[in-house]
Amino acid sequence: MIGAGNMGLTYAEGMAQAPVLDRRNLMIHDISQDKRDALRDQPHFDVFEKLEDGVKIADVIFLAVKPYHAEQLFAEMKPFIHDEQILVSLMAGVTLETIQAGTGAKKIVRTMPNLPAQVGKGVTSYTETDAVSRVERLMIRNLLDTTGEAIHVENENFINASTGISGSGPAYVFYFMQSMLEAALDMGFSMNDARVLVTHTFDGAVAVFKNADISPEDWMERVASKGGTTRAALDSMDDSNVKELIKKAAQAAFDRATELGKS
Repeated sequence: MIGAGNMGLTYAEGMAQAPVLDRRNLMIHDISQDKRDALRDQPHFDVFEKLEDGVKIADVIFLAVKPYHAEQLFAEMKPFIHDEQILVSLMAGVTLETIQAGTGAKKIVRTMPNLPAQVGKGVTSYTETDAVSRVERLMIRNLLDTTGEAIHVENENFINASTGISGSGPAYVFYFMQSMLEAALDMGFSMNDARVLVTHTFDGAVAVFKNADISPEDWMERVASKGGTTRAALDSMDDSNVKELIKKAAQAAFDRATELGKS
């Protein structure tokens, strides 16, 4: 793992403590000396002072640096990369072509992780270059699954689309939650009670949805009686075109992800 920021460390922790590594330590490097010193306190990591020392012997290399550090990282890695290594990118907006050109690697996997990976509830979409075999792809999926669930997509266009749904998606949920919290406060609830009402409503709704093969639209019809309170709320949202605005927001994230990949 190159990069031990929030996302890199999330995946490193998930993989290092999973059976897939068969009790072997995960190699990790970060540019920060303070971060490397802190990582040494974790018994499941082998911390490398020098980037090249880890790169030379790794079978799979996860890239978890900020995209604006990618060019410098690629230049440092390139002399030590060989054809059998697999590079797995957690970097947003950095294309397979860019990684291949910068590192000279042939086997590359590009992913789109998301925030809930921090609590083992993440979803990671991924795609790869042609040089990655089916067996290698399955191995990478097992590693990505340690933070939630991974889904394979056909090409990078779906990686950008995943950005609009799952990558940026948690922020949409937080936006809705914040709106409901503010509504509860306006109605006179304390912040503590408002948080309980909102968080348990979201948790419960997701659990109900996952436990039955019923669409969200069908659930809305079940709970919204004609002339009732829920129907009044849903009619208000329909009148304000909320559904189309949410779809437009997701498309905006998708479009921006595509732009970043081109630049």
